[in-house]
Amino acid sequence: MAKQVFINLAVKDLQKSMDFYTALGFTNNPQFSDDTAKCMVWNESIFVMILTHEKFSSFTTKPIADTKSNIAALFSLSFNSLDEVNNVMTKGLNAGGTEPTPMKDYGFMQQRTIEDFDGHTWELFYMDMNNMPAE
Repeated sequence: MAKQVFINLAVKDLQKSMDFYTALGFTNNPQFSDDTAKCMVWNESIFVMILTHEKFSSFTTKPIADTKSNIAALFSLSFNSLDEVNNVMTKGLNAGGTEPTPMKDYGFMQQRTIEDFDGHTWELFYMDMNNMPAE
């Protein structure tokens, strides 16, 4: 079996969150989804599990962080072009996401940041390896 990454996120509104992640380009895998959790697929190896607070709490004894006012993690998604980053960003904003900072341009990499309804922070980026600095 190939190695896979599952990112588990606590969300307050499962349907709104599913719509947001669909707008970013994720697809839902109904086989691992129910009324308490949705399995959102980025590719064959990377999955985001969006879970109701009740479901998420069943996996941990720690309190759920308030990611609207505190950062818990940064998640990054790579794209094949800056146009693709901008297109996905527009779809995410139209689905209710927010852009907390302006685009960053590092010359070889452009990055935009979007937050979902619960404040989970995603960095959408394009990296041009032909423009990578020598060091």
